Amino acid sequence: MLVPPFFLKHMFDIILKRKEGTNVLKGIKLRLYPNKIQQGQLEQMFGNDRFVWNQMLAMMNERYQNNKALPCLGKFKLNYLLKPLKKEYPFLKNSDSSSLQVVNEFLTQSWKNFFQDKTGQIGKPRFHSRKYLKKSYTGKSIIKTAGKRYLKIPKLGYVKTSKTGVLQNTKIKRYTVLLEPTGKYYLSLQVEISEPEKYSLTGKQVGIDVGVADLAILSNGLKYPSFDSSYFEKKAKVWQRKYARRRHLAKLLVLQDRNKKVL
Repeated sequence: MLVPPFFLKHMFDIILKRKEGTNVLKGIKLRLYPNKIQQGQLEQMFGNDRFVWNQMLAMMNERYQNNKALPCLGKFKLNYLLKPLKKEYPFLKNSDSSSLQVVNEFLTQSWKNFFQDKTGQIGKPRFHSRKYLKKSYTGKSIIKTAGKRYLKIPKLGYVKTSKTGVLQNTKIKRYTVLLEPTGKYYLSLQVEISEPEKYSLTGKQVGIDVGVADLAILSNGLKYPSFDSSYFEKKAKVWQRKYARRRHLAKLLVLQDRNKKVL
């Protein structure tokens, strides 16, 4: 009988001593339920990210064509250019300022990949189209929880979400708001988990007997019962939903590619 990986991990955590002062990064995905006004704000933010990317890319392309020997502009210099850009286009102020800085960060990394590539497989960064399927923006501002079902997101205010209990004892490092092709809004969070509990070595040994009636029986008399099949049925449903969503997105990408070739 195979032992589930999470059971082995649990046993190793008890036996081994964890390192002190280490923080763990974890990804959490929540469902968002914005109202009509917030949905309009999100569309504006998605467009602002695309606009800043295209404006900065056009400037860098012109700079590269004029003199290819010039060094690539870093993200800090691009961030300095955001101030005059906001004065010229006031609608950019409706976005979280950190999200526009993340756009510059991604654009700088794309140019670095282009210059460092010696195989010629990576081309220059491309302009983003309005028909780009993935609508999202990433920020680094502080997000606060407000009750069990609400989060306070910069520029959006209080937005209803699926759950906030999973954010306890965590520190949000970066967040991404995205609109799936199905029309659903999600919030992907990169959080830092507080320092895990410390375990010390006891010097004792324990034997593990894997059985059929019970998942495992320890030599000290502790038993781990077999898991109910409903657990794996729930996992199968989650995997099926992920498969259906990815298959739907793949079909949309194929159709978009065919339309481009026809044009």
